[in-house]
Amino acid sequence: MEAVIRVKVLPRSSRTEIAGKTNDVYRIKLTAPPVEGKANKALINFLAKKTGLPKRKIQIVSGEHSRSKTIRIHTPSPSNIIKCLEEN
Repeated sequence: MEAVIRVKVLPRSSRTEIAGKTNDVYRIKLTAPPVEGKANKALINFLAKKTGLPKRKIQIVSGEHSRSKTIRIHTPSPSNIIKCLEEN
């Protein structure tokens, strides 16, 4: 099974955190700059840490060069992923 989420990345922020959710799109602040894939790596690392899943289970499906991205998370329990992302 898998969970598909949409995110809007805000690179070069002061902290790495989920800044909220609007219309099913998570706003995620990252300290990494959007250069040479650093923000994408930081996003995957952050989501892996937040959900407790290995990085290989998380992939950027679309928007690799954009602030708006679609992320696929391979997990046995998609509802737990949403729960993990919504708790601070």
